[in-house]
Amino acid sequence: MSDETKAMLSIYDESISEQQSPSSATDESPDETASHLSLDASIVPYIGQQFVTHDAAYEFYSQFSKRCGFSIRRHRTEGKDGVGKGLTRRYFVCHRAGNTPSKQPSLKPQRNRKATRCGCQAYLRISKVSDEGMHEWRVTGFVNYHNHELLEPEQVRFLPAYRVISNSEKTRILMFYKSGITVQQMMRLMELEKCVEPGKLPFTEKDVRNFIQSFRKIDQEEEDIDLLRMCKSMKERDQNFCYNFTVDSSNKLENIAWSYASSVQSYEIFGDAVCFDTTHRLAALDMTLGIWIGMNNYGMPCFFGCVLLLEENSQSFAWALQVFLSFMNGKAPQTILTDQNLCLKKAIEVEMPDTKHAFFLGLIAEKFPSWFNAVLGERYTEWKTEFFRLYKRESIEEFEIGWQEMVEHYGLQTNRHIANLFAFRSHWAFSYLKGHFFARFCWAGMSKFMNTFIQRFLSAQTQLGQFVEQVALAVDFRDQTSELQSMQQKLHNISFKTGSPMEAHAASVLTPYAFSKLQEELVMSTRYACFQADNTSFLVRHHTKTHTGDGRTVTWVPHHELLSCSCRLFEFSGTLCRHSLRVLSAANCFQIPDHYLPLRWRRTYSVVLSQENGSSDDQSEKVKALQLMVSDLLSEAVKSKERVELVSMELEGLLSQLRQQPVNKNQQQVFIN
Repeated sequence: MSDETKAMLSIYDESISEQQSPSSATDESPDETASHLSLDASIVPYIGQQFVTHDAAYEFYSQFSKRCGFSIRRHRTEGKDGVGKGLTRRYFVCHRAGNTPSKQPSLKPQRNRKATRCGCQAYLRISKVSDEGMHEWRVTGFVNYHNHELLEPEQVRFLPAYRVISNSEKTRILMFYKSGITVQQMMRLMELEKCVEPGKLPFTEKDVRNFIQSFRKIDQEEEDIDLLRMCKSMKERDQNFCYNFTVDSSNKLENIAWSYASSVQSYEIFGDAVCFDTTHRLAALDMTLGIWIGMNNYGMPCFFGCVLLLEENSQSFAWALQVFLSFMNGKAPQTILTDQNLCLKKAIEVEMPDTKHAFFLGLIAEKFPSWFNAVLGERYTEWKTEFFRLYKRESIEEFEIGWQEMVEHYGLQTNRHIANLFAFRSHWAFSYLKGHFFARFCWAGMSKFMNTFIQRFLSAQTQLGQFVEQVALAVDFRDQTSELQSMQQKLHNISFKTGSPMEAHAASVLTPYAFSKLQEELVMSTRYACFQADNTSFLVRHHTKTHTGDGRTVTWVPHHELLSCSCRLFEFSGTLCRHSLRVLSAANCFQIPDHYLPLRWRRTYSVVLSQENGSSDDQSEKVKALQLMVSDLLSEAVKSKERVELVSMELEGLLSQLRQQPVNKNQQQVFIN
């Protein structure tokens, strides 16, 4: 028995003697105690009070202490269950009883806890009494004098003893936790459910966080097993669910990637341009999170796959890319956007050699405040505007000249971030990327749109197995949201702005999202003048410009309906530019040529399918490849008059042969919404 305990017992025994002595200065009857505390005498412990169990006595004393403004804890016991007479006596003391133990020297860092014990002597003692084989507990000692200030009712509820999360509340917290909502949102929901004012729940945000933290403290090997079990279970439910993983030399999970059946189907249609976002990290698991995202024909993000990596190096990224391609039946995207990660850049060069790799400017721009705010100060906003103006320059020469002027103007000659941006300009500047298709990922606002999508399941920060389940729920939610937004787009009446037959034709073919982008260009086309240079070439420039160099060169071959503009907007986004639309209008075209209304932006994605000659997937790929070939053919042909004549002659012969080919009667049309 410690010296401290002996001292406490001595104090207790002396207090009891004084309490039971008629002449004691501290003697106080239950009525007097109740009067002193302004409490009902029925809730005040008294000598001789009987209880069926010692737990019942503890609960009674706890309720009394809560009304008084303090809490209690179990202290000393006499006897032991199952030995001799068993447990015969128990002491319950004020939570501030005893003294703070002195700290022992330790090599380990210690938490700086604030001391609360002050040697308070308030206590309740109960003893077991046996009568004719029946057992009960009676109060044999009670002191209610405190050497510290008691708390007010609004304060006492914050004592740890009274901050209790019930089992039903724990169940709801775990359900909220798995759904990915924040602790603040959990608290507000439970306040509304219980109809209590904010902050009046019997527990605090800290208690909820501690509970969640204790729930997450599971052995890493168990988490690995749970994760693989979850993936196996999903595979059994859906054979089209894909997953793959690696383990390290200790047989612990190292990397894992997965994708869902709906994601693979979406990739077949919208996998031409992909963003691979690896900028997020699961802090609870200390793993890098990589997410493959595309854009559907309604302008909504669509999920393709997910990967968790223990290390961020070229080997890990190479494995992730290999697995992703295996999920997608070996089909690589035309273009891929990533963060400015050199390890990932190296892996893409090896694993996707035919894919155009670019840096997603939206992800890079998120770092601008930390890179340039302190350096530029009040000029930061002005510099940012100039940067994005340069980004949109169509000419490489104009971009590079403007860049040097910008660097000198803002004194950024020695800034390493500026140097890195310029060194990798071919991976993000529009003038270097304009001949490649990036859907509309590079448009302003897409980065925020994607982050909102990702944060829905990133906020959970849960266990591995539950995280896979959480991603599935988020993807399903995103799919439902996309369907709802697509439906709303369809319900809205289209507002025509030009009265042009081309506008009505495009509206009948494209999704409302894609049509709105084309409509913007169509409206702007009315502000441009068109001058024919020769049989197939046109100069298009804004009506306020008079210099020839201010315009764009558009090539239009009516016989083959081939169209190309030097701005390369169509190749970049799949939307015809204002310059091309102005030429079509001048040429008295009332419909946009079919191949300039891309399949991936249409209301109905249709692919001609021959039952005898291959699958819809094969035909889809061939149609896309043909579109790209035609675009490249036109781009090369317009470089000289001789090339145009050669291509025209060859195409006439090819079309003649094509029209002589029979069409299979079993041919059918497949529609994918």
